Amino acid sequence: MANSILDMFASSPIRPMQDHMGKVHECAKQLIPFFKATLAKDWQEAEKLKDSIRQLENDADDLKHDLRMHLPKGLFLPVARTDLLSLLSKQDKIANIARDISGVVFARKMEFPENVHADLLGLIQRSIDASKQAFKAINELDELLATGFRGREATLVEELIEQLDLIENDTDDLQRALLFKIFEQEDELPPVAVMFMYKVIRYIGDLADSAQSVGSRLEMTIAR
Repeated sequence: MANSILDMFASSPIRPMQDHMGKVHECAKQLIPFFKATLAKDWQEAEKLKDSIRQLENDADDLKHDLRMHLPKGLFLPVARTDLLSLLSKQDKIANIARDISGVVFARKMEFPENVHADLLGLIQRSIDASKQAFKAINELDELLATGFRGREATLVEELIEQLDLIENDTDDLQRALLFKIFEQEDELPPVAVMFMYKVIRYIGDLADSAQSVGSRLEMTIAR
């Protein structure tokens, strides 16, 4: 009986959750070199990076499916199963968005006006900062569990989530500024190209929103 109980605790899903978020963030990080390649019109390098993003997204999917299949259902699960599954889905969405962004940009061989390149890279970097901050918060999950979701560790995670909210607010500001900059030169650009620029910029903002959702879900878990 003692061994059975120890086995239940040994199969804690916390480490796999952290591994999944790590893979998701690794996927999102590839968007910076990918966009640098596309803005330089180095489509051969962009294709390699697009394929790398897709592979990392597939790896994250494999981790997600494995965790879902082996997620304990017993009384000794340290966090509610529904909370973990919801958190997992929100983490996974970050990688899905990174895959979709790279797929659209590469398929259309998209070219952004040169005067928005720096703004675009700034928005992407800030969105990736949001993913990194969500990863930091998730990496505290095991310590949170050890302290019963209370005390200094809980305060630390709450502070990380507050910082994540601020980063997401930054991406909103950067996104609006970039959209307006493109709007100002809309008449000089092909209409279909403009439509896809707006779409991709909103996708990039969605990546930060999804990272914020990870933090919000974790915050709700702490509050229970």
